[in-house]
Amino acid sequence: MDIAGRLCKDYARVEKAIRYIAENYSNQPGLAEIAAHVSMSEFHFQRLFTRWAGVTPKKFLQYLTIEHAKASMQNTRSIMETAIDSGLSGSSRLHDLFLNFEAMTPGEYKTKGKGIEIDYGFFPSPFGEYLLAVTTHGICGLIFVKENNREAAVQEIKTRWPYSNFYENTETARPYSEEIWAEFMHTKTAPPRCIVKGTAFQIKVWQALLGIPFGTLVSYSDIAVMIGMPNSVRAVANAIANNYIAFIIPCHRVITSIGTPGGYRWGIDRKNALIAWEASHCIGE
Repeated sequence: MDIAGRLCKDYARVEKAIRYIAENYSNQPGLAEIAAHVSMSEFHFQRLFTRWAGVTPKKFLQYLTIEHAKASMQNTRSIMETAIDSGLSGSSRLHDLFLNFEAMTPGEYKTKGKGIEIDYGFFPSPFGEYLLAVTTHGICGLIFVKENNREAAVQEIKTRWPYSNFYENTETARPYSEEIWAEFMHTKTAPPRCIVKGTAFQIKVWQALLGIPFGTLVSYSDIAVMIGMPNSVRAVANAIANNYIAFIIPCHRVITSIGTPGGYRWGIDRKNALIAWEASHCIGE
C-alpha cells in the first residue's frame, strides 16, 4: 500500500478522534481520554495518530485552537500585504499564481459543457477517499466521498457538469491523482492544471484561494479584500461554498474572522483535519 493509501486507512480510524479533540479542545483532553473515546490503547492510538498527522495528538490539538487560527490569519495577512506592497497584485500576480488554472471557453460555458467527455476514478488521500474527475483540459472536479457513498460523489460531480458525458476510467484519472499527491506534499511547486465552470465572480474568488500559502489561514473578509471587493463578504462565502475542486483550490484555508472553522461542504471534521494536518507539516519550514 502506498503512502496515500496508508494514510487514508488511518484517517478512517482517527476521524472520530479528530472530532472529539475539536469538540473538547478547550478542556485539553489527554491521550488516555482520547484513546478511550476511540476504543484503543494509548500506545496503539498514539502510534496510529502520529503516523497520520506527523505529530502527536497533544501537538495536533494546539493547531485546532482559536488562538492558533488567529495567529495564522495574522501571519497570512502580513504575507498578503507584503505581496501588495511589492506590486504583486492585479493581473500580473494572477498570471504568476494561476498559470495552470483556466475557465471554460465562452462557447463551452454557453453550452454548459455539453459534449465534454469526463473520466473519473476513486483514490485515497490522508483525508479519506475522493472522486477525481478529469478532461483533456485538466482536472474538473475533486469530491470527497462521505460515509462511503461513492454514488453520492458521482451525482455531485454530474450535477456540476450536467450536459457532459461521464465515464468511470480509473487508469485515465490516475496520473492526475498522482500529480495531485506530489504537488500536495511538495507545496512549493505549481498546482496541477484545472478547468473550472462558474461565474466570473466565483472564478475570481477561486483564483484568490490559490494565493493562500500552505498551512495558513485567512478569513472570508480577507478574500473579499484580496479581490478588491471588501463589501462582498457574503458573496465571497457563497462562492467558496460552491468550490468543487477540494484541497487543490484550498477553500479549507478560509475560516471565520473569530477563528472558528466556518462551513465546509465535505464536513467540519474533515476541514479541521486539513487545517491541522497542513499546520503540522509546516514545522521547520
